[in-house]
This record gives sequence, C-alpha cells and structure tokens, in this order.
Amino acid sequence: MDEKADLAKALPILINSKTHRPSVCNAAETLLVHQRVKDEFLPIALRELHNAGVKLHGDVEALKFAKELQIPIERATEESWSTEYGVLEMNVGVVDSLQAASEHILKYGTNHTEAIVTESEENAQRFISLSDCAAVMVNASTRFTDGEEMGFGAEIGISNQKLHARGPMGLEQMTTTTWIVRGDGQIRK
Repeated sequence: MDEKADLAKALPILINSKTHRPSVCNAAETLLVHQRVKDEFLPIALRELHNAGVKLHGDVEALKFAKELQIPIERATEESWSTEYGVLEMNVGVVDSLQAASEHILKYGTNHTEAIVTESEENAQRFISLSDCAAVMVNASTRFTDGEEMGFGAEIGISNQKLHARGPMGLEQMTTTTWIVRGDGQIRK
C-alpha cells in the first residue's frame, strides 16, 4: 500500500487479492503498508482480513495494531515471509519507503505477481521498474495474473522464469520451435 494510495480503492483490491481463491498462485501472500498510511489503513485492513477468516502474521507494527483491535496475529518470521500459503493466511508489514518495499519483495517474493495501489504515476512507474516479476499490477487485484484474463486463452501454465516465456502461458507460449535444415552438402560463404 503506497503512501499515495486511495484507501477506499485499496481495501477491495486487498481482500480480493487474498480471499477470492486463496489456493491459486496469484493470491496475495503479503501486505506491505507505507508507514504514512498505516494509522488509517492497517486497522481497517486487519479487521477486514480477520473477518474474512484470514490468519495473520505480522511485523512489530502490525502486531501492535492487531493487539489494540484484539485480533489474533502471530509474529512474522523469516519462514513466514517466504511462505506461499495457498490458504487464508497472510503476512502484514509496514515499510518506510517504496525502496524498502521493493527490497522486501526482492528478498521474499516469488517473482510471480506484485501489486501496488497508488494514485501517483511516478510511484507506480518506480515500482514497476523495481519489480522483477512475471506480472505487475497497478491499482488492480493480483488475481488478474491469469492467461484467460490477459487474453491468452486457456492458461496451461505459469512461469516466473525470464526465458522463454514469463507469466501466464497459453498453448503458443508452451510450445518450442525446432528449426530443421536439410542440405545436400551446402556450406556458408
């Protein structure tokens, strides 16, 4: 959650990204909130996640807010930050800058899908340039990382590799080409 986020827009994006289908690879696993909006956004986000049945893991800041709200939360560990839960379970943390969020993602992310909610085009562009992943969402749910949603037809697979295909893959991306050259003694001059 960027410091320039529209918080009314951010909450439905967060809830959809985590709860729409938590078992799929494009479900959000971590929420990072900029410190400038934490006081306004974290109480609402933690309450809504809790009400949706999401088990929470948090950093010191998230723990403090959850305790005040009497919402159960566990301390986030190195292991939890690196976990793809695939269930209604999520990490929550506070960062002091876009750079800090990017560094956290670089350390713990999966290179699959990252998202930012911001009204700042400059911050969106910076986040995009700092993200090394198959798909970047700006003001949209992570759940849109899907072959059919992106216009590739039925998704056969997904890749967070850099070559040969990256992101949702349809039949065309799942096939490879083998060039066959038949000759009768030809040489290149």
